[in-house]
Amino acid sequence: MAFEDLDAEIAYLLDVMEGELGDLREIEFRLQQVISTMRAEGLPVPEDLKNLEAKLDRLLQGK
Repeated sequence: MAFEDLDAEIAYLLDVMEGELGDLREIEFRLQQVISTMRAEGLPVPEDLKNLEAKLDRLLQGK
Protein backbone atom coordinates (compact mmCIF):
# COMPACT_ATOMS: atom_id res chain seq x y z
CA MET A 1 0.00 0.00 0.00
CA ALA A 2 1.39 3.39 -0.94
CA PHE A 3 2.18 5.91 1.77
CA GLU A 4 -0.49 8.22 0.37
CA ASP A 5 -3.07 5.44 0.76
CA LEU A 6 -2.03 4.85 4.38
CA ASP A 7 -2.17 8.57 5.07
CA ALA A 8 -5.66 8.78 3.56
CA GLU A 9 -6.85 5.80 5.62
CA ILE A 10 -5.51 7.35 8.83
CA ALA A 11 -7.15 10.68 8.01
CA TYR A 12 -10.45 8.88 7.36
CA LEU A 13 -10.26 7.04 10.69
CA LEU A 14 -9.60 10.26 12.57
CA ASP A 15 -12.52 11.98 10.84
CA VAL A 16 -14.85 9.11 11.72
CA MET A 17 -13.73 9.18 15.34
CA GLU A 18 -14.40 12.91 15.62
CA GLY A 19 -17.97 12.55 14.38
CA GLU A 20 -20.82 10.34 15.41
CA LEU A 21 -20.18 8.04 12.46
CA GLY A 22 -18.73 4.60 12.71
CA ASP A 23 -18.49 1.81 15.15
CA LEU A 24 -15.50 1.72 17.49
CA ARG A 25 -14.82 -1.90 16.67
CA GLU A 26 -14.72 -1.09 12.96
CA ILE A 27 -12.37 1.80 13.65
CA GLU A 28 -10.13 -0.44 15.75
CA PHE A 29 -10.12 -3.12 13.05
CA ARG A 30 -9.21 -0.65 10.30
CA LEU A 31 -6.53 0.96 12.46
CA GLN A 32 -5.02 -2.47 13.11
CA GLN A 33 -5.00 -3.10 9.36
CA VAL A 34 -3.17 0.17 8.73
CA ILE A 35 -0.60 -0.58 11.43
CA SER A 36 -0.10 -4.13 10.16
CA THR A 37 0.41 -2.84 6.63
CA MET A 38 2.94 -0.28 7.81
CA ARG A 39 4.90 -2.97 9.69
CA ALA A 40 4.75 -5.36 6.74
CA GLU A 41 6.18 -2.67 4.48
CA GLY A 42 8.93 -1.84 6.96
CA LEU A 43 7.54 1.59 7.78
CA PRO A 44 7.80 2.96 11.31
CA VAL A 45 4.50 3.10 13.16
CA PRO A 46 4.03 6.56 14.71
CA GLU A 47 3.62 6.65 18.47
CA ASP A 48 0.30 8.45 18.21
CA LEU A 49 -1.16 5.56 16.21
CA LYS A 50 0.16 3.05 18.74
CA ASN A 51 -1.37 5.14 21.53
CA LEU A 52 -4.67 5.39 19.68
CA GLU A 53 -4.73 1.62 19.20
CA ALA A 54 -4.09 1.08 22.92
CA LYS A 55 -6.80 3.58 23.92
CA LEU A 56 -9.35 1.95 21.64
CA ASP A 57 -8.43 -1.46 23.04
CA ARG A 58 -8.90 -0.25 26.63
CA LEU A 59 -12.16 1.50 25.76
CA LEU A 60 -13.60 -1.58 24.05
CA GLN A 61 -12.55 -3.82 26.93
CA GLY A 62 -14.17 -1.50 29.43
CA LYS A 63 -10.96 -0.68 31.30
